[in-house]
Amino acid sequence: MNRRMQRMNAPRPRDLTAGNETSLPPPSAVNLKLKAPIATWDEAVPLGNGLMGGLLWGEGNLIRLSLDRGDLWDLRSHPEMEKKGWTWKTMQRLVADGNAAELARRFNQLYHQAPFPTKLPAGRFEIQLGASQRIQCFELSFATATGRVAMTDGSYAEFFCSAVAPVILAKIPGPLPRKWALTPPSAVAKLGYPVATTGCKDNVKWIVQDASQGREFRYAVVAAARRYAHETVIALTVTSLDDGPDPLALGRRRAQQFLARGFERMREEHEAWWRKFWSSSRLSIPDRKHLKNYYLGQYFYGAGSRLGAPPTPLQGVWTADNGELPPWKGDYHHDLNTQMTYAAYHTAGHFDEGRCLLDFLWALLPEFRRFARRFYGTPGAAVPSVMAINGKPLGGACMYTLQPTNAAWLGYLFYQHWRYTMDKGFLRHRAYPWCAEIGRSLLSLLEPDRKGILKLPLSSSPEIHNHTMGAWLTPNSNYDHDCLAALFGALAEMADCLGRNPEASAWRRALAGLGERAADTKKGLMLSPDEVLVESHRHFSHSMSIHPFSLMSMEGSEHDRAIIQATCRRYDLLGTRKWVGFSFPWMACLRARVGDGEAALRHLDTYQRAFTSRNGFHVNGDQLKAGYSEFFYRPFTLEGNFLAAQAVHEMLLQSWGGVIRLFPAMPWRWHTASFDDLRAEGGYRVSARWKNNATAWLRVVANQAGMAVIRDNFNGCAPQWNRAGVKKNRGNWEVRLRAGEALEARMPAPRGIAPNVTFHAGVNEGAKTPGLG
Repeated sequence: MNRRMQRMNAPRPRDLTAGNETSLPPPSAVNLKLKAPIATWDEAVPLGNGLMGGLLWGEGNLIRLSLDRGDLWDLRSHPEMEKKGWTWKTMQRLVADGNAAELARRFNQLYHQAPFPTKLPAGRFEIQLGASQRIQCFELSFATATGRVAMTDGSYAEFFCSAVAPVILAKIPGPLPRKWALTPPSAVAKLGYPVATTGCKDNVKWIVQDASQGREFRYAVVAAARRYAHETVIALTVTSLDDGPDPLALGRRRAQQFLARGFERMREEHEAWWRKFWSSSRLSIPDRKHLKNYYLGQYFYGAGSRLGAPPTPLQGVWTADNGELPPWKGDYHHDLNTQMTYAAYHTAGHFDEGRCLLDFLWALLPEFRRFARRFYGTPGAAVPSVMAINGKPLGGACMYTLQPTNAAWLGYLFYQHWRYTMDKGFLRHRAYPWCAEIGRSLLSLLEPDRKGILKLPLSSSPEIHNHTMGAWLTPNSNYDHDCLAALFGALAEMADCLGRNPEASAWRRALAGLGERAADTKKGLMLSPDEVLVESHRHFSHSMSIHPFSLMSMEGSEHDRAIIQATCRRYDLLGTRKWVGFSFPWMACLRARVGDGEAALRHLDTYQRAFTSRNGFHVNGDQLKAGYSEFFYRPFTLEGNFLAAQAVHEMLLQSWGGVIRLFPAMPWRWHTASFDDLRAEGGYRVSARWKNNATAWLRVVANQAGMAVIRDNFNGCAPQWNRAGVKKNRGNWEVRLRAGEALEARMPAPRGIAPNVTFHAGVNEGAKTPGLG
């Protein structure tokens, strides 16, 4: 077993907010069910364990399984990046000179000039069933992470990617399959690789692919089969030189070892892992399509993001199987994709799955330090905004792929992990040190202008004006300002908690030095001090202060509320023509954050209807061509799935700013809802019931001693608390809880459903925007 899988099998770190071990898994009613045929890889049933992945599809009597492994990469770099002048200073000079051609040659065009670095496909397994067997449908059980292939004769084949071992197991009922085979990945020919070698001996078949990572590299795909009286069991594994000097020999031993352990025994261990995963939390909403999308997003954490394995890149562990290399090289995009992929694990309590990314970024800190010195000329650490698995840059439109503030957004994820777990060890040894290194690099780039306001020499806003020279905005863009403000504010809070008072004061001075963000009470949030958003755009980069950072809110000053309303109105008036798939669930999150549940649900409805494929994968273009967007392209990326899951969280529970908000953005048609053991900032575990459009019951369990603060949005109902000492303070209920103590309250549910009187922060189909009192 390789080092990564050993770490995957190691005892899980203690979850400081561990909850109810008896929580039920997702109900079978939300399982993914697809009628045959499935004729393309990107509509397949996704299986995975973080390191390995498989896509289950096929038609007639042919079952296909497209194979992937998360750490298979060609890591050759573009030679231009090794040249002396490939630096931030060169970018500044070329921008100042208006030399667009040279800027494009030295920076922007590199991404497309070579097919590498890129994630690599592993290959495909195919099995031709007996002549009497025909595929009827495919199903994915979220509860057990098992794929089923139902036959017309009433039997079904089963596949699972073991949660505890680097193997995929399959059980095929009925007569001996007519044929089974492994197919090498043809796409690697585009990288200049030799044709893979294949072999077969004693019911074991294999592929060995020689590759390049800027060094000798090789990987093997191995399948072993065993026939029983009425079924065939197959074990598949993918090995590489990272596991040992002979990937083929290791793969053969591994496949036969797991085959010998037996399908049922392996399944027991696999299902036990998934029962623990689903025990973290659960929820219910009266909208099955969105409940299914929610559990699909959470399933992706268990299947695609595991301790000891690489974090989820653009397509997770489900690399292309169409003769092409992965879309966008399957890389790590840090101007939105990575951050939004890891937006929905905190509230669900899947902290190990989130730590996968944070451990990965921590391990790359030496590379990020080198990049800060080499490219930016600063101390501390900096992160390429588009990078390979080794942390090195891929190039591309330098306004965004080399935008330094994207690393601040990654730092905010470290901060959030601490705020939700309140793990002091993680704060001391991971969150604060990593964020401080990023903060030091960014501070070194900032320079005071004539008014003493700290400004970056180059500023942009993903992905405004694409890769034209107009993408360079007057510093500081709102995006840059808010990423810096979120990081500096988080660093000050973390330093306070660690008792590092001088450092906390220094971070607060840096925060104050940023001045005000660009905004107008009539125009809303602006792109930069001298530019307003005037057209529909896919990336809501200028309104990060609303979501995800909550630097301003509808609970703030009248001035802030006016700006937020104006921003939402402008989004509504400009429309969605230039949006892509992820834009819709992101806007659902933003509108839920300002309390507009109707708009949140409307955008979720559009996303589910037009921007998901039949297996639930988020696709970037409007698949209905129904006028929601002018983009119709198909490639899938996963951040939209996680944003959709987070939008449901935002509607049911919010906890930014140290205040727990129950059902803060419920759409009227969700008359009932419930959740158990969702997590809130401060380490709280929260459960609640919604009945007849009102909160009927709540429970808050403290992970550590502290003051629990709950927003009083109960429509005048007085909660019946289970203990004395709960006090009302300026619109909040407050009580000090001991570690492990539970606070409960009941409220009389309305006898009937109230009329549909909705709140809108924007201009939604003529709805009148209410006052903000």
